[in-house]
Amino acid sequence: MGVMFRKQRGAFVFTGIAKLAVIGFIISLAAAFVTTIWSVYLEGFLGNPSLVGFFSAAMTVVSFISFFVIIPFIERSNKAKLYYWVILLSAIVYVVFAFISQLYLLVIFSLLITILVALRISVWGIIIKDKSGEKQISRNEGLVYTFINIAFLIGPLIAGLIAAKYGNSLIFIIAAILFFVGFVVFGVSRIRDANVQKKVDSNLIKNFYDFFKNKDRFVAYFLGGGVNLWWSLIYVFMPLYIIMNNLNEAWIGYFLFAVVIPLILLEYFFSKITGKRGFKKIFLIGFFIVAIASFICYFVSSNLILTLGVLVFASFGMAMVEPTTEAYFLDLLKNKRDECRFYSPYNTAIDVNYFIGELLSATILVFFPFKFLFLLYGFFMACLFFLSFKVKK
Repeated sequence: MGVMFRKQRGAFVFTGIAKLAVIGFIISLAAAFVTTIWSVYLEGFLGNPSLVGFFSAAMTVVSFISFFVIIPFIERSNKAKLYYWVILLSAIVYVVFAFISQLYLLVIFSLLITILVALRISVWGIIIKDKSGEKQISRNEGLVYTFINIAFLIGPLIAGLIAAKYGNSLIFIIAAILFFVGFVVFGVSRIRDANVQKKVDSNLIKNFYDFFKNKDRFVAYFLGGGVNLWWSLIYVFMPLYIIMNNLNEAWIGYFLFAVVIPLILLEYFFSKITGKRGFKKIFLIGFFIVAIASFICYFVSSNLILTLGVLVFASFGMAMVEPTTEAYFLDLLKNKRDECRFYSPYNTAIDVNYFIGELLSATILVFFPFKFLFLLYGFFMACLFFLSFKVKK
């Protein structure tokens, strides 16, 4: 309980990391609502799953570029204030999504929300790192991810039921309200993280080169990105697969609800173990479980329920690697300048792996049945299993 509360003047109050966990829950609940119906929402504009994949891949390229472009902006900004205004702007954009009917408006506001998400993710990670001691990073990441995954447990279930009955527009309105609530809660929580740098790193090419010339950062980059690669299958393509099998949005919610249960039960537990025993073994076991599960899905894909069940089982492996890969990278950063300079580029791993997953998956769906996606992702996870042998002890 010490991580959540501390005694102050005879009363128990929330710790700084507990406040961040609660805010992360609110914002993630909004994100979970939107993620549940996003692929289906895009298909309403674009017409087929393959085009959804290509459109998502294009937005991923924009996000990748954004993570590097925003480095000087983040360095010279007050982190808490920047996060504060980003979540307010996100609330406004989601209101707009509820009423869009033209494709060009979808493109414009998709670009805007993509940039806002890049800012939100980068600043959020820096704030958590700054609120953690060197030996608390893994534990705090585990706590925050537990709250985030609780949001992704209940969010898809509720969103799926609402979308099935009332349509996608209401989902965006609810998400906007949640972002506004997060904006208010963050403001009253009085979280401070100025950490403003007068000298900024504005040379994008140098930042790119300096990041990847370090072998340990290179390995951490692809391991962390591999987690997001897996979620591209779960959150982009599996909802489409469920609809293709003549089930409605409520079933998407049921599936995404079940996928998150192992994460909530085990992520904090594995984070604490990793903090004591190191990262390598956790990574090896986690990626091995996910790889095997994906290969199994290829052979049982004719049975939708069994396939969904195997993917839920794969989340036991994800529970081992999702919070710990980011904690491993943050543990490699030894000063505040490195946080601002390298954490944002690290988050491009999200985009690189989403892009790879979306582009290759979209291409495969043009020529092959859906079940071949499971072979693709199984191969990806197997590669990450072997890459884990390069992790520092």
